[in-house]
Amino acid sequence: MAPRQSTRDEVGGFAQEVVDEITWYMREHKISRADLAAAMGVSAGRVSQILSGDENLTLRTLGAVVDALGARLEFTLGDAEGSPDAFPSA
Repeated sequence: MAPRQSTRDEVGGFAQEVVDEITWYMREHKISRADLAAAMGVSAGRVSQILSGDENLTLRTLGAVVDALGARLEFTLGDAEGSPDAFPSA
């Protein structure tokens, strides 16, 4: 499998990072947008909207995409590299 590349350079890039992960998964598993649309029971245009990176994806939509792909979503929350503590210790 090819390595994944993140394009997240700013806080607003989180949605794009999620879309990048989905498109990476689709490419690696040779799943087309038409295949995803059929599995989700939506139009190809709706899949294009979801994967545009411009849409504010809901957790429900994200879950539907992951289910349709037969994938598993892993989420890890950790300290951001190089950022100051938002809540410094007293």
